[in-house]
Amino acid sequence: MQLTPNFSLAQLIRSDTAERDGINNTPPAELIPNLRLLAEGLEAVQALLGAPLDISSAYRCEELNRAVGGTGTSQHIEGLAADFTCPGFGSPMDIAAAIRSSALDFDQCILEFGRWVHLSVSSEPRKRVLTIYNSRDGYLDGLWDPDGRQIA
Repeated sequence: MQLTPNFSLAQLIRSDTAERDGINNTPPAELIPNLRLLAEGLEAVQALLGAPLDISSAYRCEELNRAVGGTGTSQHIEGLAADFTCPGFGSPMDIAAAIRSSALDFDQCILEFGRWVHLSVSSEPRKRVLTIYNSRDGYLDGLWDPDGRQIA
């Protein structure tokens, strides 16, 4: 099922962990509108960045979310979040900074461990930008480099 011109349902439910562990990551029908909203948000990000997104994780059923160590309140479970990189644009820091500076509507944009960007969408976007490098320090408001300097 094609959700938007560049994103299919298959892309948003694919998971190496689910395949390896035999987890059925098929979303219930009532989450398809959420996944369509997510795909629309990803379309906007891809247009902003001008290069294809490499999605590593989007929808996660509860079993898969537990298997990857996700929180019980993860927006991935609702089909409203995706983790991705965009090698054709730049580093995850560059991507997060571009999203933060844009006019795009999003719920949360999180630079995670300096390795990927987590983007979530909602019907009432908060435009919240966070950074996490380790569980000890947790989530920091805004964008931060690994040396503890906030990015303006």
